[in-house]
Amino acid sequence: MSPSTTVKTVGFDALTEADIARWAELRDQNPVLESPYHHPDYHALVHKHKGGVKVTMMIEDGTAIAFLPWQGGVFARPSGAPFSDYQSIITAPDTAIGIHDLLKGQSVGAFRYTAMVGSADAPHGELTARMEIDDAENWRESRDGSYRRHLKGTNRRIRKAEQEIGPRRVVACSRDIDAFQTLIRWKRKQYAESGKYDVLKNEGNIAMLRELWERGPQAGLRADLHTLYFGDRLAACDLGLTDGKVYHSWIVSYDPDLHAYAPGFQMLEAIIDEISTLGYRVIDLGTGTGGFKKQYTTHSHFVTSGVVTLPSPAGFAASTYDRLEAGLKSRTGDALGKVRRRYSQIAACEPTWMGRSAAMADAIGAQFKSHST
Repeated sequence: MSPSTTVKTVGFDALTEADIARWAELRDQNPVLESPYHHPDYHALVHKHKGGVKVTMMIEDGTAIAFLPWQGGVFARPSGAPFSDYQSIITAPDTAIGIHDLLKGQSVGAFRYTAMVGSADAPHGELTARMEIDDAENWRESRDGSYRRHLKGTNRRIRKAEQEIGPRRVVACSRDIDAFQTLIRWKRKQYAESGKYDVLKNEGNIAMLRELWERGPQAGLRADLHTLYFGDRLAACDLGLTDGKVYHSWIVSYDPDLHAYAPGFQMLEAIIDEISTLGYRVIDLGTGTGGFKKQYTTHSHFVTSGVVTLPSPAGFAASTYDRLEAGLKSRTGDALGKVRRRYSQIAACEPTWMGRSAAMADAIGAQFKSHST
């Protein structure tokens, strides 16, 4: 850093209008930051509903050149994690500013991240599944034979569902509170059955989703709820975070009794059908391009995962655990990694040690139950 470069950390509420405008300017300049998760208003909502968002800023010659929103203390995490599917340093394109550059000297010992876009600290990573669509018909014509076979199967299931249940009906940007609440109930049941940690147990996460959805389809940052029915029966819901251009499919679920009709695929195809009306340019399906996503992905960004440690007792503890995890992997597989990831999720959603202990006990019990069945 040059002598004129400084780094400081402030609470989100201490950001000025000029700071927010500069954040938005840097985001608009950088193509890899176009996800709505990098919008300053998203982190304002995280701070409102969950609290404790801090922002570390790098300032050069009086101008902010990087923003890193985060939560936690000596053990820090990206703002909104694990509820935020992507994380980022907000900076201009091709700027080699890493997490370590920002957090050294900021009372942070370790910073663990799971899907960081554009980080210079990049030991591990994966591609994201993005669908860049100008027109639904043109997009479908550009896909390969595997997608066309997949679409043929989906259309066959549509006909079968209409014959056996009722006419297919899609409601884009639904304002139905019953549909919203049904989606949350389905998703929480899905978490319970899969053994994954239920991030929707956290009241702050639910409140943030609700506020984003209640903003409605004209808001600059919002959550759009798209629903699929057969007759009067709700079959699938897709609640996505969007800035109007990029739609990030966020909370998706369907009636489990209708699994044979592939309602999730039908819902996605319905959003593609409506994309010109909705105004989206990109549908983002999150990290990973395998499975069904390979049929849909047209472009990708690269996101990284890892931990940055700094000289401190917390940094030493984090690096020691990572070395232990790596050293025992040949004997224990990913067991230690699973414990670490689960505790990180719980710590971000449970504010008290008692709550964290209970959640870890539930997680261990569910793990034993899954192995015994």
